[in-house]
Amino acid sequence: MSINDEYDTAIEVVIFHSNDLHSRLEQAAKTATIIEQGRLKYGTEQVIAVDLGDHMDRARMETEGTDGLVHQAIIEATAYDVVTLGNNEGLTFSAEQLDAVYSDSSFQVICCNLHKLHGDNPSWLTSSTIIERAGLSVGFIAATANFYQFYELMGWQTTEPIIEIKKEIERIRSSCDVIVLMSHLGIKYDERIADECEHIDVILGSHTHHLFDPPELRNGTLMCAAGKFGSYVGKVNISYNKVLQKAVITGEVIPTAAYPENEQIMDIIAQGKLDAQKKLSRVIEVLKEPLEVSHYRESPLSNLLAIGLRSWCDAEIGIVNSGQLLGSLAIGPVTAGELHAICPSPINPCVLMLKGSELIQALEQSLLVEYQDFKPRGFGFRGEQLGTLAVDGLEVIYALDKPPLNRIQSVYVNGEALELQRSYRVASIDMFTFKVGYTSLANFENATYYLPEFIRNIMEVELTNAEHIEQSKTKRWIRSE
Repeated sequence: MSINDEYDTAIEVVIFHSNDLHSRLEQAAKTATIIEQGRLKYGTEQVIAVDLGDHMDRARMETEGTDGLVHQAIIEATAYDVVTLGNNEGLTFSAEQLDAVYSDSSFQVICCNLHKLHGDNPSWLTSSTIIERAGLSVGFIAATANFYQFYELMGWQTTEPIIEIKKEIERIRSSCDVIVLMSHLGIKYDERIADECEHIDVILGSHTHHLFDPPELRNGTLMCAAGKFGSYVGKVNISYNKVLQKAVITGEVIPTAAYPENEQIMDIIAQGKLDAQKKLSRVIEVLKEPLEVSHYRESPLSNLLAIGLRSWCDAEIGIVNSGQLLGSLAIGPVTAGELHAICPSPINPCVLMLKGSELIQALEQSLLVEYQDFKPRGFGFRGEQLGTLAVDGLEVIYALDKPPLNRIQSVYVNGEALELQRSYRVASIDMFTFKVGYTSLANFENATYYLPEFIRNIMEVELTNAEHIEQSKTKRWIRSE
């Protein structure tokens, strides 16, 4: 072999990456087809498959009813090499459930800024990994969004990502030809990392559901992202010259729409559905009368959720948007599956210390159709529209013939007139703390979050409380004539 031949020789490796599937399981079946075809085209020894987190979403029945085990089976059948955890894994599944999903798996789980709050990390979780393909050493580092307040309630500790990423780069870079960051941090954080962190060749992005088509080069780092919900699969081509120790890296995204669903994955989904249906067939209560929900006016089922939040959190006031409930409940048995179907959002209770003036603003907005029809995106919301506000501990007198945002005549808190400058202990939902929907509710003095409880866990308790069901029929919103 001549010197020129040696210089022309390059190692070719392909990385397929997916992210933010959010339990669109049929899209996972299409993703599996693309990765399988990639292995057939390039050879198993030249392909690496990774997932960047939020593969799971408890709004999907199969995910909820199998505690995520359907995802373990899908990831293994797709032969992913490395995955990381998004907030939908780390903040909606208990440590025991995550152990069941990730222990003894064929794939590796990495994240450098996630640690057990007490004791050592589980054996299935490491901060990084190095994968050898066709003589090329690819170092993978992963980091997840630093929702430290929430993670602590789940028994985890998250730390500042850039500090941890830099530490991990220094630890592994002498053993790697190429370094890839699997980021569940979002586009703004990825841009900071590209600007501040040396020696990262590729950033695979997720969390904010952004799409780079084609990938973008920033400060010498190739930034890639494949959108959301399995609509695309990302592909990174690495051509590495060992003699020159130089890589040429390119990327693209592959639309999944035209690809067939992998039959093995579809069989796994079908079995997951059967397992979930069996588990979720548990009867919670047999209702003697229907409980209606409306997104445009006060309704008993929405009121019951507000009652439940107030009771659960021991608060003066309960307040929640009716859009958290997707449907009414009929006379007869209510199963865990039916409750999940009408309340799928992985949203948690919280207590907010709020001034009366902030409450008034949200209540005024609740009377406007543009707020009732507004569709929030992300932050755990899995409904169709925001809906009006359901309350407990309040009596609201309003007049629709008044100008918008001036329709509330008076408000009483447990029988006493609401004071605009007084702070009230308000039971609500964590979604509002992110300035979503009724944004004045995010102007709190302090907040206390409740995890791992979801609002459907509270609703399950309330459906067995005859006294609270009777109270839910009492009008809180009274129209002035």
